[in-house]
Amino acid sequence: CRPRDRGTQGFAMMRHLYRALAAIMALGCISCRARVSAPPQFLKTIQKSGTSQRLQAISAVSAKVAWASGLGGSVLRTTDGGNTWIALNVPKSHDLQFRDVHAFSASSALLLSAGDGAKSRIYRTDDGGASWTQQYRVGAPQGFLNCFDFWDQDRGVAYGDSVAGVLFVLRTLDGGATWHRVAPNALPKAGPGEGGFAASGGCVRVGAHGQAWIATGAGGNARVLRSVDWGEHWFASDTPHKRGDAAGVMTVVRSREKLVALGGDLGQPDVATNARVAISNDNGKTWRLVASPEFPGAVYGAATREQNNEHSSLIALGPGGVAISHDGGSSWHALDAGDFWAASFGSVLRFWAVGPNGSIVRFDARPN
Repeated sequence: CRPRDRGTQGFAMMRHLYRALAAIMALGCISCRARVSAPPQFLKTIQKSGTSQRLQAISAVSAKVAWASGLGGSVLRTTDGGNTWIALNVPKSHDLQFRDVHAFSASSALLLSAGDGAKSRIYRTDDGGASWTQQYRVGAPQGFLNCFDFWDQDRGVAYGDSVAGVLFVLRTLDGGATWHRVAPNALPKAGPGEGGFAASGGCVRVGAHGQAWIATGAGGNARVLRSVDWGEHWFASDTPHKRGDAAGVMTVVRSREKLVALGGDLGQPDVATNARVAISNDNGKTWRLVASPEFPGAVYGAATREQNNEHSSLIALGPGGVAISHDGGSSWHALDAGDFWAASFGSVLRFWAVGPNGSIVRFDARPN
């Protein structure tokens, strides 16, 4: 009996010891995970663009290569992380507003100009901006292109304001050499005065396996259009965003397996209103409001970059400032009070933001 009791006591003591060690190890692992997943802090570097024009779009290819565009036919490119920005020339474009740019490499990029009728155009270069080919021009006088995005070098989609009460969506399957308008019977019915916001180049986003989303607003509308077949057919869902003549959804982005739609009211530039950010967990079918950034005014643009769900960073920005979310848009932290319109990540640790007066700022994550 006694030897058995001592053995039992020994086993009990060992169990307590193992439990204590396991608890210590668990705490250590938790601490380790906290160190690994701690959100990065970003260091701001103001860069020289060489222009005083308002820049409204930026497309980063890598931590070294990025393209930016804006008013007055402005097109810029960097291949050294923004230490130098080179101005590029699109012939006869001084009166065009290049409100979106999509870059594939240091050599290949497309530009979208927004404007009434024929001033809405799409250009492409494959020689680093030395020459440009005009690929598309809107024929309808009331047409107005807003933004575009691409799944790959060949397949892309563009969105413009409704024309004659019909949504205006374009598709290309050959890198933009030809663009075809999506048939009215493959689109939802347009709302009264429904259109987009050509503010940041973010009103169209594409995703994996042919998915795509379009942010709409104006005329009392606030919707997200969605496609699952490379833009051939589209469906619409209302969002709970603020509505008005110049309000609605301005940009949409995918972050942490959620779809995030951001916008606001251009008529309230000094007010930090609610109903500016909504999240969908079913690829855009249904939406719910979440917290909005603290900066005032509408959210013009957004950008995200993820790496194995670690250090996920979602940027929201507008004339009122820049905010960052590390939980897919559920909560926000102020990052900068500057006036910015668009942003793009070149890597998980670097993004650029652009805005008025030729403003280009690079944000680099600092080690924790």
